[in-house]
Amino acid sequence: MSVEPKTVQKYRRSGSPWEVLLAFAKLGVSCFCGPIAHIGYFRDEFVVRRRWIDEPAFADLIALCQFLPGPASSQVGFSIGLMRGGYLGGLAAWLAFTLPSAILLLLFAYGANALQGPIGTGLLHGLKLVAVAIVAQAVWGMARTLCPDRERASIAVIVAVIILFSSSSVAQIGAIALGGIAGLWLCRAAPPAPKDEGHLSIPVSRLIGLLALVAFFLLLVALPLLNGTIHAQGLALFNAFYRSGALVFGGGHVVLPLLREATVTPGWVSDDTFIAGYGAAQAVPGPLFTFSAYLGAVMKSPPNGIAGATISLVAIFLPGILALVGTLPFWETFRRRANAQAVMRGVNAAVVGLLGAALYNPVWTSSVMAPGDFALALVGFVLLTVWQAPPLVVVAISALGGIGLALA
Repeated sequence: MSVEPKTVQKYRRSGSPWEVLLAFAKLGVSCFCGPIAHIGYFRDEFVVRRRWIDEPAFADLIALCQFLPGPASSQVGFSIGLMRGGYLGGLAAWLAFTLPSAILLLLFAYGANALQGPIGTGLLHGLKLVAVAIVAQAVWGMARTLCPDRERASIAVIVAVIILFSSSSVAQIGAIALGGIAGLWLCRAAPPAPKDEGHLSIPVSRLIGLLALVAFFLLLVALPLLNGTIHAQGLALFNAFYRSGALVFGGGHVVLPLLREATVTPGWVSDDTFIAGYGAAQAVPGPLFTFSAYLGAVMKSPPNGIAGATISLVAIFLPGILALVGTLPFWETFRRRANAQAVMRGVNAAVVGLLGAALYNPVWTSSVMAPGDFALALVGFVLLTVWQAPPLVVVAISALGGIGLALA
């Protein structure tokens, strides 16, 4: 039986957009409970199982996307698809991860709300509990790899404490920056990573990167000016959601105040409609930014419906993708410098602390309410870490368990 060379067998570097589409489609229907949980799902699928990317490079991507505007988990997914299958791979990753939740929220906007009663409530609660297991597995695995000494373990703990007392996006960015400074001071003596470890194979030229950054800032400045002169509702809608996506860091729930200001304040959507859609967004997999599809669909004046949902969805994700594509070509050069490697060791440890804090709040505090909840989360964790069960199997077991707890 032939054996692949070790480096090829460990981390395969090339693939097809179709392969990326299928991989992310599975995640698009099973990734519940927000961006931190999504990162756990991504790690299990692409670092542990498929080995498309190694642990240090994955942590570096998380750190970079936390610094950039836009939805962090979607940007990580787009980056993985881009490195695996080129530009079409990045597009495939985004479509497969985003469309399932966007379609479900569009259906909800048309009145398809089936998640009611004890069965629906139990199903949703079980899906929250599987996120506890997924994030716990990610924290455990990343801590062993990225915090192997007392210096980096201490950085992770300090960052976790900071985030536990202040979970704002500013605190998250500040904690990661603090981890980088501490790494520059404390982590110079760490052994260098092997040459085939932590490498980001990025099929984006510097010219394309510069053009993407120019497009990001040009749209941010030009759209409000055009909106002030043309007064077209479609342009106003695109401008409102582009601005919301461009001014939020870390993604997730941080975007909600911006979306409310963009849609409720001008009278496009009522407060009750906004809150109902936010509740539905908690019940679907995928990124919370797909809440924009619901808002675009329920606009009081056209474009609304499918057209409004499409405009809003593209507009809110576009700035984050442009910022990411603009930054990636320069990221690999930066992170290969000696001082940068020390900084990234501290940043990677800070990412572990960030995930550890998120495991408690909001993942644990919003899910584990009773002994039965803890038992179901524990079963999921053991299935993932000891039995190495596929996440979809754990999702199904937790969903059924949640229904059982609700009916008991």
